[in-house]
Amino acid sequence: QVQLVESGGGLVQPGGSLRLSCAASGSIFNTYAMGWYRQAPGNQREWVARIGNSGNTNYADSVKGRFTISRDNVKSTVYLQMNSLKPEDTAVYYCNAFPPLRNWGPGSQVTVSS
Repeated sequence: QVQLVESGGGLVQPGGSLRLSCAASGSIFNTYAMGWYRQAPGNQREWVARIGNSGNTNYADSVKGRFTISRDNVKSTVYLQMNSLKPEDTAVYYCNAFPPLRNWGPGSQVTVSS
């Protein structure tokens, strides 16, 4: 069964940092590249970052230089370190395989506001 559980979101001021975590079932984590995605109110879900099984990473232009994706293969967990946060980063953040599978986790709300 596919399981994805995101955590670590919250309210942060502009310029602040947050670290998101995603615990993924081993069947996903060991097979696929993993990605972070986000959906802001009124917008479609968009891709944010990707990490391959070998650790190679890619980022959307909007977060490049500010966000860092990483993975712990022992814990089957993927992380997203978010620095220099901006109000436009406000969204629900999801992890999934890359490209994404059909099932999604509940997501983690990130709100950047003063």
